[in-house]
Amino acid sequence: MNRITSWAAAALVVLSADIASLVCATAEPAGALDGTLKKIKETGAITLAHREFSVPFSYYDDKQQPVGYAMDLCYKVVDAVKKELRLDKLEVKLTPVTSPLRIPLIANGTVDLECGSTTNTLERQKQVAFTITYFVTANRFVSKKASNLKTVDDLKEKTVVSSAGSTNIKQITEINGQRNLGMNILAAKDHPEAFLMVETGRVAAFVMDDILLYSMVASAKEPAAYEISADPLSIEPYAIMLRRDDAAFKKVVDDAMIALYKSGEINAIYDKWFMKPIPPRNINLNVPMGAALKKVVASPTDSGDPAAY
Repeated sequence: MNRITSWAAAALVVLSADIASLVCATAEPAGALDGTLKKIKETGAITLAHREFSVPFSYYDDKQQPVGYAMDLCYKVVDAVKKELRLDKLEVKLTPVTSPLRIPLIANGTVDLECGSTTNTLERQKQVAFTITYFVTANRFVSKKASNLKTVDDLKEKTVVSSAGSTNIKQITEINGQRNLGMNILAAKDHPEAFLMVETGRVAAFVMDDILLYSMVASAKEPAAYEISADPLSIEPYAIMLRRDDAAFKKVVDDAMIALYKSGEINAIYDKWFMKPIPPRNINLNVPMGAALKKVVASPTDSGDPAAY
């Protein structure tokens, strides 16, 4: 082999190595080899947790399919993950969760995203992470109008209920102690059971996020028989929940949410679930986007501090 041929052969080896490196670099998106993104790429699947009765965020329609505002947002996130990982297809696995189980199932890796009506709090951030806030509600209570219960002080020595594992039951318990109200506080397994207890007179009031109370009253046999308290007990920012300490995955999810906000696509998704008839009974909640959520859309945040809203 002459000197020119040897030089050409060596150059070819170097060029081949460079091409191989370039192929590898373009085939693997940044962060895909770590955490949840690595898991999703290797399995070809992403697991979404959903709720059964959190209308209109995440619930079953008449075909027993999970639908809702949060579900629509999560599917947008799934599209972003699929694009990030350059996958031709991505299987979506669905897992129903309850209030007490949602955080443990995220923390232990059983599910990748929780698409429901979960409040982002500083306390919960010690166990899980949250993406950009997608709704802002308030903690209130519903009661029968005939009971004439207007404020939390009117609940003194009454029996009230909230859903087990919720921030609402924690807060009303704290208020009960701080104000020495002597309430008897019960924990229901889910929202429908809690509302039924008000409906049947077993309890005086059901403490829950107001948007969920609006949907339950709208679906009741006699909506006009119920009243939701005016004064908020707290501000509740909702967000998609994911595992802590997974910066690469959180960035993909956050970027997907921010893109929805910047493009204005969030407005159509919001109107679909809050300003138009929704399945299965075609009830229109007629709840326009509030000032707090408009603020988040303009300046996205994942803060768990109520003061940020």
